[in-house]
Amino acid sequence: MTMSAGFATRLAQVFLEFGHLCVGIDPHPFLLKSWGLDDDSRGLRELSFRTLDACVNHVGIIKPQVAFYERYGSAGYSILEELIRRARAAGIIVIADAKRGDIGTTMDAYNATWLGAGSPLESDAVTVSPYLGVGSLDGTFSLANDAGKGVFVLAATSNPEGAEIQRGRNESGQSIAGHIIDEVSRRSVSATDPGSFGVVLGATLDLTSFGVDTSSAYPLPVLAPGFGAQGAMVRDAKHVFGAFAQNIIVAQTRSILSVGPDAIFEAIRRESGETADALA
Repeated sequence: MTMSAGFATRLAQVFLEFGHLCVGIDPHPFLLKSWGLDDDSRGLRELSFRTLDACVNHVGIIKPQVAFYERYGSAGYSILEELIRRARAAGIIVIADAKRGDIGTTMDAYNATWLGAGSPLESDAVTVSPYLGVGSLDGTFSLANDAGKGVFVLAATSNPEGAEIQRGRNESGQSIAGHIIDEVSRRSVSATDPGSFGVVLGATLDLTSFGVDTSSAYPLPVLAPGFGAQGAMVRDAKHVFGAFAQNIIVAQTRSILSVGPDAIFEAIRRESGETADALA
């Protein structure tokens, strides 16, 4: 798989070769403890790279949660830089779960950090927040388009606090979540590599209650957290996501990492197989 291909093209190749599983790397303190590791940079390094090693040649996507690396300051960022670099060198798509969202030159700096060529934290895609307006992310979409990168915009999230805003209606009577999906879809279909921009939809949600039309196959990928430890079952993915299911990225974190260092290889293979069966 060539790194010069656009994000949508690379994602489609990963789906064919490895399936839809995405392993989240969220080094919670309790997970470090369960692995018998100290809550320090050495423990962070061990969990991160043991997990990556288990993914190579078996999983095509990882999603490191940036916050758990920021906890350790410069040491954490150094480990994250190395994790991203090693994963991309192994042909694994890296989605930096950074959830950035701002305006103007501040957002430009975030974009350069996570998507810019040659940045120490250069990833294949990044998660972003649209709640300063989807238009505030146009610089993100532009850089991603030029660089062949992906963008995942929060639309309907699993946390209960999000429903108040995401189910709300705009002046046209459309839900905020539905509006975000339409705005991202419009930009995604116009990208140089159509389908490079997607949305985040929680797998534990009744998406229709958020105004999401799951019967329409939008031309965009869906990053779907909530499987495993949060309660969503992969076998229900087609029912929950409808037409979106063909393009979902099944994100699992704690259900995989919680098995510990000795069983993580087997857990990844098991979840990969179950995901492939559920979406066949």
